[in-house]
Amino acid sequence: MWLSQSASPNYSGQHLNIQEIELEHPHTTNHHQHLVNPALRWLFSLATRSIGYSNLPAMLQPRLLLRKSQHSAPCKYLSIQQTISRSYATIVEPVKVDPIPSLATTAGFAPPPSTEKSSATFAMRTYKPRTPGVRHLKRPINDHLWKGRPFLPLTFAKKGHGKGGRNNSGRVTIRHRGGGHKRRIRVVDFARMTPGPHTVERIEHDPGRSAHIAFLNEEATGRKSYIVASEGMRAGDVVQSYRAGIPKDLLDSMGGVVDPGVLAAKTAWRGNCLPLHMVPVGTMVYCVGSSKERGAVFCRSAGTYATIISKDDMAKGGSKHVQVRLQSGEIRKVSKDACATIGVASNPHFQHRQLGKAGRKRWLNIRPTVRGLAMNAADHPHGGGRGKSKGNVDPVSPWGMPAKGGYKTRKTRNPNKWVVTPRERNHGKRRVK
Repeated sequence: MWLSQSASPNYSGQHLNIQEIELEHPHTTNHHQHLVNPALRWLFSLATRSIGYSNLPAMLQPRLLLRKSQHSAPCKYLSIQQTISRSYATIVEPVKVDPIPSLATTAGFAPPPSTEKSSATFAMRTYKPRTPGVRHLKRPINDHLWKGRPFLPLTFAKKGHGKGGRNNSGRVTIRHRGGGHKRRIRVVDFARMTPGPHTVERIEHDPGRSAHIAFLNEEATGRKSYIVASEGMRAGDVVQSYRAGIPKDLLDSMGGVVDPGVLAAKTAWRGNCLPLHMVPVGTMVYCVGSSKERGAVFCRSAGTYATIISKDDMAKGGSKHVQVRLQSGEIRKVSKDACATIGVASNPHFQHRQLGKAGRKRWLNIRPTVRGLAMNAADHPHGGGRGKSKGNVDPVSPWGMPAKGGYKTRKTRNPNKWVVTPRERNHGKRRVK
């Protein structure tokens, strides 16, 4: 509370004076009743109302004691000699508590993914524009990654003319490849057939993929391996694979009877690899396989995942497949014995990165893409001619294949029997959400 001359009104044509103001804690609260001067009594009431005094609890109410002025006769010109300030709040505001959301019941089918934009924000690492190449450079913040070299026995050098997109005869089979920084290919275990607990020693960056990889150490034998890391996985975590079956100690802990609910609570943890028939409905998984005793083929890139949407009654010898929904919206059948890792693939903000300059693209082994319109007629169907027109022809690839309009190349007599619901094909247009 600040008391100034502007806060003391003119009472009977005279300025008021408070010579001494002290903070004390007497047992009574109505000190203004004991003031002899009615002007001081009025000023005290005005000051207490301005700070919300009556709204405070009794323990927090300040006690202001105004002593009688030493001069019994009123003075003509008086001023305030002291001011009081508080460094703590004088009004206690209630804290708003959000209500606990109701728990939704688990259905037989997993609900479709939400199309609303997430309100969660994330930070990207930016740089001070000391050079033009870093002005627009943005990278995900991954300070937990290993700063050293990889485990060399699980790597091999990437070399040969295959690095330039050539096959064994030297012909270009993949365009826009060549150059790039020296790399070593990491051998990643996508099958994960080895049972037993594995300890995560570190999380590493892999230049050959967008997701991060985890360096594992098998506790029983000390065998080393690489797997695709899940989001949130850190050094010191323990992961396990149950593709070889349920361990005996886990089966004994359930009393020798397999309870699906208890089994899921003990095994469906982040980073664990399970057969799809052991994964609960609605769980997000990545590194999903397609058949038994084979490695993962789906959802291996950064931030990707699939959702288990249905499992038929397998106890009665029913279906041998599980339906999963991919991020593209496609629903497909996979074997119930195929592998899947619980969680979401790591580095989910990889898609928001900006390279900042063309040279950084070349470091990634990516060469420039030339438009067909800028080529000669011998090199592309759109090339040649006078001016910048491709002529009265439809857009096609360099080999004459229609490039737009949803031209399908799969034969109608050979449909994909594993696809239950195909993904939405919007032909390059923005998807309606």
